[in-house]
Amino acid sequence: MKIPFYRWLPLILLLNILCGCGNSLNHCWFYSYASGSGADTTGGLTPASFIELRPDGSYTLDFGKYEYGAWTRKAGRLYLTDQQHKTYVYAMSLATPKEMQLTVAKDRIGHFESRPLPSDRLAEDPFSAENNRWRIPAAHKETDAEIKQRLYNHCRFWEFYFAWALNKKIDYLDVRSTPTAIKIYGNGFGLKPFDELPARWRSLFFDEDDCRKASGMIQDIFRNKTIAWANTDSKYKMFIGAFQQLEQYCKP
Repeated sequence: MKIPFYRWLPLILLLNILCGCGNSLNHCWFYSYASGSGADTTGGLTPASFIELRPDGSYTLDFGKYEYGAWTRKAGRLYLTDQQHKTYVYAMSLATPKEMQLTVAKDRIGHFESRPLPSDRLAEDPFSAENNRWRIPAAHKETDAEIKQRLYNHCRFWEFYFAWALNKKIDYLDVRSTPTAIKIYGNGFGLKPFDELPARWRSLFFDEDDCRKASGMIQDIFRNKTIAWANTDSKYKMFIGAFQQLEQYCKP
């Protein structure tokens, strides 16, 4: 007996979804909100919290602390082995092709939305370990050259963050939640007052003195150097050019 096509259709759709699941995690996932009664024990998820899952099995993550390493997926679990060879396991599900749910704490589900992966070149990936050395807390008191290198790397992150949004045609970027000493406005940027610096930014430096030195270096650039703003309707292009110039001034 011939079975009508419409009776096969639900099964075909289900198979298509299942066959596509293998690649569906290959995105950059940004935190959107949490559900459940459990407390947030991750250190504070924000709109800038992300996990990048690349097709080569590598990942980067910032859930209040930056990590990188290798990832695998098995039976509804996401396994992350970081740079210190510690493995973390998250219960995981895909509510839709663009929404991932991770159990980030007991009785607490983190909801993440997908964004397209950046360039295959890690040197141009704003989430790569190469462009996020600044997120690794200093293990010792740093020299002026080391602090400048941290600021240079931080500006590289911002350059490629805006370039990623421009290239992938991303309409909206969060610029307030990322830990930084730079306050980004709609048409420019400035230095945040020292007493308004995010706690996370302060924690990246070995001590308060090093943090103050970093602020002083940025302030010196803003006072004594000229940053030319591109004449363009694209805010992304405007900030890309500005941060490229800031990088040059921050070079050790």
